[in-house]
Amino acid sequence: MIIDLQRFIKNRQDEWDECEVFLDRLAGDPSRRLEIEEAQRFHYLLERVASDLNQLNTAAADAATRQYLESLLARGYSEVQEVQRLPVFRKAISWFMFTFPQTFRRRFAQMKLVLATFFAGLLFGALALMLDPDSKPVLMGTFGHLLGSPSERVAEEEEDKGRRMSSGKGSFSAMLMTHNTRVAIFTLALGMTFGVGVFVVLFYNGAVLGAVCMDYVLAGETEFLIGWLLPHGSIEIPAILIAGQAGLVLGGALIFRDGRKDIRARLQGIRGDLMTLIGGVALMLFWAGIVEAFFSQYHEPVLPYEVKITFGCIQFFGLIVFLSFAGRSRKSTKENNNLGQAGGVVVQ
Repeated sequence: MIIDLQRFIKNRQDEWDECEVFLDRLAGDPSRRLEIEEAQRFHYLLERVASDLNQLNTAAADAATRQYLESLLARGYSEVQEVQRLPVFRKAISWFMFTFPQTFRRRFAQMKLVLATFFAGLLFGALALMLDPDSKPVLMGTFGHLLGSPSERVAEEEEDKGRRMSSGKGSFSAMLMTHNTRVAIFTLALGMTFGVGVFVVLFYNGAVLGAVCMDYVLAGETEFLIGWLLPHGSIEIPAILIAGQAGLVLGGALIFRDGRKDIRARLQGIRGDLMTLIGGVALMLFWAGIVEAFFSQYHEPVLPYEVKITFGCIQFFGLIVFLSFAGRSRKSTKENNNLGQAGGVVVQ
């Protein structure tokens, strides 16, 4: 069969371009889910590409055009088959890389309250210890291992050279993950107190951390403090704050009516966000537990503080970038609208 190749390409180019746009969007955003109309259109375009390729294969067409259509069809087939072959794995990766940071940003109004409360506690604890050193047992009474002299502890840790943890790092890491995850879930559950309990826990933990930091700073052990806390704390502390964010989302749903929705409808509306936030927190705490057991517990001369501090700074910067920008390619306009709706209120 002989066809007018130039005319054929001119008539069909628009649909080929449209098909390529679909494929580029799907490749650039693995979590993208097509609406029914979009899926039907995409299926139609793939059928047309297959039909056009069949016509060119039976005609005297140039190889470049055939290769282009073969590429489109192969990519389309790959997109369809990949979803069928790896649904669980792909959904899990897409959830963490797209849904989790998007949900974090959509609920950033609650995070502002979390940060304000936590840093208020941090400042209170630091100032209280600085102005009244005798308040140390009151501020850190539940953490008996921190009541001793910071300088003595630093000397013991540096002399130990990590030997104390050499045979129990795995169990210690598991214990940290379990404990911190329980704390995170408890913080979320305190949203049932209409958010009051969340504020109390965040302020208290901030006060304890502020007192500990000031204690080590006043003792001249600032470098040890940063090298000790930053590697795992750069992930662990934000994880607990995100758990507090989820708790305030829950508390806000209980307090505010959100139009004519009853409480059951409001709780159903935030269920997905709560599961996403606490799921992301669990993964963060899993990693923080590994870092604390296998990295943070080693000090000079085994591991220079500069290395630990650099690692912590890079990790913290990476977390900020991830939470701020990951997933923005997916329906960014819709997400911005959601962010605008969430701004300034505590509920959905």
